Amino acid sequence: MSGRPTISVWQRLLRNPRVLTGGGVCLVLLLMALFAPWVAPLDPQDQDLVASFEAPALLAVAADAAPDAARHWLGTDNLGRDVLSRLVFGARIALLVAVGAASLAALVGTALGALAGFYGGRVDALISRLVDVWMSFPPVLLAIVLVSVLGTGLWSVIAAIAIVDWTRFCRVVRAETQAQTALDYVTSAHMLGLSPTRILTSEILPNIAPLLITLVTLEMGVAIVVEAILSFVGLSLASGESTWGGMIGEGRLYVNQAPWLMVLPMAAMMVAVLGLNALGDGLRRELDPVVRR
Repeated sequence: MSGRPTISVWQRLLRNPRVLTGGGVCLVLLLMALFAPWVAPLDPQDQDLVASFEAPALLAVAADAAPDAARHWLGTDNLGRDVLSRLVFGARIALLVAVGAASLAALVGTALGALAGFYGGRVDALISRLVDVWMSFPPVLLAIVLVSVLGTGLWSVIAAIAIVDWTRFCRVVRAETQAQTALDYVTSAHMLGLSPTRILTSEILPNIAPLLITLVTLEMGVAIVVEAILSFVGLSLASGESTWGGMIGEGRLYVNQAPWLMVLPMAAMMVAVLGLNALGDGLRRELDPVVRR
């Protein structure tokens, strides 16, 4: 008797163009973040006022500029700092915020959502009301207020984003835990005398892990955007640090004179977010058995 060959999870993932595209973008982002001192051609803080507003190399070559004018691949800013180097070091900040905020939000939201969905009753009512109250505040405004209270800095930004976005995980995990709790395997686990903690950790959570992976990937993109907004208004890292949002905020002052100062960090942020969204969508399609049907 012949049948269709069994395709492993890795084979399915490698055949999905969304996973390949998003994974490639994330890999480039990771490599730039890890090896920023070696990838960046110059120190992002080095200033050369003589070379300020130098056009990107391609534009300089197209304009038949002198060879020395094309030594900066993506040009320089108003202080003569190399834009490519600042983008590379900005990728490190973006990745740290994305991973840290998404992981912390997932930890808090998953724990509360699993408790609400599994126990129901008063536990569910209390956590659900807390989520409703928390989501009544505009997320970006709440993040700005939290950073203002906590103070600027990398860990303050990560904490603020996680505090704002844990509700996203809580609502989804609660609904999925309720659905899983109603299935026969959970009933069998209860009949076998397994403790509620063991049922949650060893039975239910592994079954919703694909959904959590997708949510974490999507949340990383959201965290990058929120960090850029905070940097744009001067509430992220210290002034002078290389962040994509900070570069956009500085570039808008010279958009008529040097448009690349604003366009390039916006393009980097869009590519990173779209790559993470593509990866998350591809993982959902391949790991979620309901969607694959």
